[in-house]
Amino acid sequence: MAVSPGRLPLALETTALDNILSLLWLLVCVLAIVVLAYLFTKYVAGRNGSFFGTGGGTAQFKVLARLPLSRDQSLVLVQAGERYLLLGTGPSGVTLTAELTPEEAKALCQPPSDQPPPPSFAEALRTVLKQKKPR
Repeated sequence: MAVSPGRLPLALETTALDNILSLLWLLVCVLAIVVLAYLFTKYVAGRNGSFFGTGGGTAQFKVLARLPLSRDQSLVLVQAGERYLLLGTGPSGVTLTAELTPEEAKALCQPPSDQPPPPSFAEALRTVLKQKKPR
């Protein structure tokens, strides 16, 4: 098999091209996954967290907050009209734990002022990529 000077055999050129195309395809797939994860978190955040069981309801009845206590038990803060109810949920049913004033309910729903809000997905990704050491 004669090979012209300065050129690789055809079999080696094809293998190198296949490797480069495979690497590019892998990079496109990883980039697509990161973009989709970002868009999904924006979508969920735009729904006020209703995907995870809070923030749903109507103008007259809303779930304001949920605190899981165990696998099948949780505390739920519900606004029913002008009333704010703290309910315990479990396998045996729903129990009224307390009725709260509007001020108490708002204090429970707001994050502590001494803690900064959690970072967005993009900010968290940037932080992790900056911490990553080059090899």
